[in-house]
Amino acid sequence: MAKVKVGLIQMRCTAGKDDNLQKAMQKIREAAAKGAQIICLQELFTSLYFCDVEDYENFKLADPIPGPVTEQLASLAGELGVVIIASLFEKRAQGLYHNTTAVLDADGSYLGKYRKMHIPDDPAYYEKFYFTPGDLGYKVFKTKFATLGVLICWDQWYPEAARITSLMGAEILFYPTAIGWATSQDVETNTEQYNAWQTIQRSHAVANGVHVVSVNRVGLEQNGAMKFWGGSFIANPMGTILYQASHDEEEIIMKEIDLSKTDTYRTHWPFMRDRRIDSYQPITKRYIDED
Repeated sequence: MAKVKVGLIQMRCTAGKDDNLQKAMQKIREAAAKGAQIICLQELFTSLYFCDVEDYENFKLADPIPGPVTEQLASLAGELGVVIIASLFEKRAQGLYHNTTAVLDADGSYLGKYRKMHIPDDPAYYEKFYFTPGDLGYKVFKTKFATLGVLICWDQWYPEAARITSLMGAEILFYPTAIGWATSQDVETNTEQYNAWQTIQRSHAVANGVHVVSVNRVGLEQNGAMKFWGGSFIANPMGTILYQASHDEEEIIMKEIDLSKTDTYRTHWPFMRDRRIDSYQPITKRYIDED
C-alpha cells in the first residue's frame, strides 16, 4: 500500500487511569472516523507522567502486556479496522517493569511489543527508578497497512536506534513521547529545546529515507512545574514537516503519507548505498580512547 493515513492523538492526562483509557479510546474512534488507518497514542497515556517522583505506589499503575488494557484496545482495533500503537507501563513479573509499546493490528490481533531501550534519569524524569531497559532489541511490526518501527521518547535522541529499526524494514518510525518544559524556564530556552527535539527526529527521517511520526502529550503536570510541550509532528523522508500540532491544545491529527517516497528519496539521495559498514565497528565502543 503506497499511501497510508496516520492518526496522532495528542491529549492531556489526569490521575484517573480508566478515565484516560476511555478518553483515548474515544479519540481513537474520532481519528478512525476521519479516515486514520494507523493511530499512535502518546507515551504512558493511561496516567499522568508519574516518573517526576520516586514513589513505590506508582508501580500499581502497571499492567501485564498482553493484558486487560491491550485486550480492550485490540477489540477496538478490530471493530474499527485500524492499527493502534499503545504506550503502556508494563509489569513483566514481580519487581520487574518496563516502558513498553504494544501494537494491535487492524483485525484486532496483538502483534507484539517493543520495550524502551534507552532509559533517562534526569530531574523530574526518574525513569531508571521504574523501568528496566528493554531486552527485546529493536522491533518492526508488519501491520495491514505498513511495516512500522516503534521507538519510545528518549530513544529518539539516538541515531543508532533509528538506523537499526530502518534497516530492519520499517517504513515509518513512530515515537510515542512524554516531554515538556519546566515552567520556570524562559521562552528562549524552551524554543531551543523544542527545536533540538524536532531536529534530531527530522534527521532520522533524512538519514534513513523514512517518514517519522512523533506523538507527545500536552498540559500542566507535576503540580504545575512541568508543561508538556505537545508539538506532535509528521516529517517526510527529507525531513519536511507535513504537520505540526500546537504546544497547548489537545489534537486529533489525520494525515495521509506516501510510502513510495522512501524509494524516491533513497534513490536520489543514496545514503543507504554509500554506507561504509566495514568502517563502523568503533561505534560499539563506549568512547574511543587513545591507546
